[in-house]
Amino acid sequence: MRLLLITPPLTQINTAYPATEQLTGYLRGKGLQCDQMDLSIELINKILTRECVSQIFDIAEGVHVSGKKAINIRIILSNKDFYTKWVEPVKKFLQGHDSTFARLFANPQFWANQKRLPNPEDMEWDYGTSGTFNQAQYLCTLFIEDIGNVIQQCISPHFEMVRYAEKLCHSLSDFTPLDEELAKEPNLIDKWMLELLEQKISETKPTHLGLSIPFPGNLYGGLRCAQYIKQKYPDIHITMGGGYVSTELRQLTDTRIFKYVDTITFDDGELPLERLLTGGELIRTMRLGNNGQVERINIDSKENVAFSEIGTPCLDGIHTEMYLDTADSANPMQQLWSNGHWNKMMLAHGCYWAKCTFCDTTLDYICRYDHAPASIIADRMEGMMKQSGISGFHFVDEAAPPATLRSLSEEILKRKMTVSYWTNIRFESAYNNELCFLMAQSGCIAVSGGIEVASERVLKLINKGISVKSVRETLRNFANNGIMVHAYLMYGFPSQTEKELYESLDTVRQFFEEGLIQSAFWHRYAMTCHSISGQNPQQFGAKHVPQPAGTFANNEIPFTCNGSPDWSRFERGLNLATFNYMRGAGFDVPVKQWFR
Repeated sequence: MRLLLITPPLTQINTAYPATEQLTGYLRGKGLQCDQMDLSIELINKILTRECVSQIFDIAEGVHVSGKKAINIRIILSNKDFYTKWVEPVKKFLQGHDSTFARLFANPQFWANQKRLPNPEDMEWDYGTSGTFNQAQYLCTLFIEDIGNVIQQCISPHFEMVRYAEKLCHSLSDFTPLDEELAKEPNLIDKWMLELLEQKISETKPTHLGLSIPFPGNLYGGLRCAQYIKQKYPDIHITMGGGYVSTELRQLTDTRIFKYVDTITFDDGELPLERLLTGGELIRTMRLGNNGQVERINIDSKENVAFSEIGTPCLDGIHTEMYLDTADSANPMQQLWSNGHWNKMMLAHGCYWAKCTFCDTTLDYICRYDHAPASIIADRMEGMMKQSGISGFHFVDEAAPPATLRSLSEEILKRKMTVSYWTNIRFESAYNNELCFLMAQSGCIAVSGGIEVASERVLKLINKGISVKSVRETLRNFANNGIMVHAYLMYGFPSQTEKELYESLDTVRQFFEEGLIQSAFWHRYAMTCHSISGQNPQQFGAKHVPQPAGTFANNEIPFTCNGSPDWSRFERGLNLATFNYMRGAGFDVPVKQWFR
């Protein structure tokens, strides 16, 4: 038996999504044959070649584009020679293979599509102090986004550089729209994707293929690959798992998905995949039963591999030289998500708090907390550095435990490891000045975490376990030790008032003005079937809006709450205020004025 694990298009292009690396490391440790492929980055690398860009433009020139984007598309197409000539040098620069282009690429006058560029004042504001290299990265990012826009407008309307058909697959309660899209002839991008897949199939000759679907933007690409394999290699067993699957498809009843895959696995994939390969008793697995209905096999099994025994992630098959460091923001904290190839791994499984009422705390990846000694974590870090040659780490925990961060910081310093890292945390009082100093000394450069509603009553309602006062003290400890902070913020929780939203925004304004946070992002509360607020809405003054259960994906629940304002009218103002705060502006503007 031989398994090929694939991350289908598309995910972020600066670093690999970690699921296949972790699974490959575990399965090889068990003596099983397992290969992996990040089809997402390999497709992007194919697109960003002279030959492919020329082909894209040739097709696009025969397509009529209307609407607001038509003028910009025409400008891009009129500069075909420029894009085809420079696409590979731009790619090499963003991959870190040729930094000598920095001064050329940093010059706005160099670029053909002048209408795409920000005005000089904005460029000076954003990059006047950050240097030539950062400005070059930003302008190169705009260049490849231009190519992506041409693909989206003229070849595949579902294409984006970091996701594929995400809008089609988001909240997809009925499988029909996706099934109909897959029935269409593959477009040019699909064909290139399938060519790369064919090369890997021919090279590895798998008996089983595993599709990792972490986000809605991977589902279309994954099923297009599965469709191709079913047609050409019907004997290959196809299984599908990942974050999207485990969150959205737990109540699946539509059997049409099994035209594309043989099995679907849920939650941690180590044991379900091991059992598939070895013929053991299946757990947390769905398939099409003999009666033509969805068969759920040990779907509620709690059997798992201990976190201390999952092994070191394996990077064999992951081409780290292909990833691109893009810069869609001048904000140094926000750049961490798109800039730098980070070794991704977890410090622990699940969330040690797991009590927030808005969060999917009934799902395994959150509610099952399991940890390992710092010595094992440090061993894994050293193993990944040896494989990748990269010393930067992104710990992708739901919330990194402060006790683990303390012991790991001490272990890093004891071993004299030279690393940098960032992670997600809870802004709790355990992060005193002494711990923040220790983390900074061991290489911590940034943390992100949920301040959420930033008003006392609603913080208690969501059971966050923090207060505005304690958050301020924690943020100051990070700031005093040079650790950047990104804040996740939320609005629209049941019973939240307009006044409380203004209070929340004003608190955020203060945090920015005092230099306690460097970036932030607001998202509107969504009620989900896996959260406490979704399962007991009446406890929060809300009620479900009755609707038939979806036969495919089920997660978000429509709800009403008496007296709630129209939250849709606040989105623009919140984003505008935060954009200004991140640039050090707008602190003297009354918070209500952002919503006029």
